Amino acid sequence: MPEKKVVLITGASSGLGRACAAHLVGKGFTLFGTSRQPAEMPAGVQPIALDVTNDVSVAQAVTAVLKKAPRIDVLVNNAGMGIAGSIEETSIEEARRQFEVNFFGAMRLCQQVIPVMRKQGNGRIVNISSLAGTIGLPFQGLYSASKFALEGLSEAMRLELEPFNIQVVVIQPGDFRTRFTASRSVVEAAQNSQTYGSRFATALQRYVAEENNGADPHLVAELLHRIILARSPRLRYRVGAWSQRAFVGIRPFLPDKLFTRLLANYYDL
Repeated sequence: MPEKKVVLITGASSGLGRACAAHLVGKGFTLFGTSRQPAEMPAGVQPIALDVTNDVSVAQAVTAVLKKAPRIDVLVNNAGMGIAGSIEETSIEEARRQFEVNFFGAMRLCQQVIPVMRKQGNGRIVNISSLAGTIGLPFQGLYSASKFALEGLSEAMRLELEPFNIQVVVIQPGDFRTRFTASRSVVEAAQNSQTYGSRFATALQRYVAEENNGADPHLVAELLHRIILARSPRLRYRVGAWSQRAFVGIRPFLPDKLFTRLLANYYDL
C-alpha cells in the first residue's frame, strides 16, 4: 500500500485553506495545517502554530512537521491577508505588512521546505495567488502588488527547482465566500479620505458584494487535489466565477487603454 502523501498548508484554520485541508484529509492525505489559532483546524488536520511573518516561527513549524512525518510532499502557501485603500494614502508600514504576509511569508516557507524536498528527491509547492495577481485592482493596489510578486517568484522557482523534481504551481482564485472580507484591513488614512472617499467607498462596496456572493471554496479544494495527483501540472490554474476568469483571460487581446476603461467601468469609477 503506497505511503500517504504529507501535505503542509498554511492558513488552514479558515477560508480556502480550511476547505482545502478538510477536503484532503477526506481523501486520505496526512495533513498539517498552520495558523496563529491552530486550535481551529478541521477534524483530522494536525495543527501547527505559525506566524508566517516570523523567521523563527517558520523554522520551528517545519521542524515540528518533520518530527511527526518522514517527509513533506506538498507545501501549500495559502496564508494571506488583504489591505484596501489608495496607494497615496497607504503608509509604508501598512504596505510592508501586506508584503510580509502575502509574499515574504510564502518565501520563508519555501526556503525552509525546499531543502527537505531536494533531499527526498521530489516535492510540489502550490502558491495561492489571486486573479488580482494579474490585474492591478483600484484601491487594492498593495494586495495586487503582493500577488504580482508571488507570481514572479513562483515562475522563477519553477525553473530553478525543475532539476530537483520539485514542481511549482500557482492557483489564481477569483472571489470566494470566505472570511477574507471580514478580515480585510482598511488603510487608516482612507477611512475618512476627502481625496478618494466616494470612489474608494464605491469600489469597496463592489468588492464586498462580489466576495459575499462568491463561489464555494470547495472548488479550490477540488482543484488542489487534482494538482497534487497530476503527473505534470501546469504553472498556473484559474478558479472561480466564469465571468471573472474570462475578464482576466481577454486582457492580452485588448489595448491597455480599453482594458483600463473596462476595469474602471466595472468598479463604477
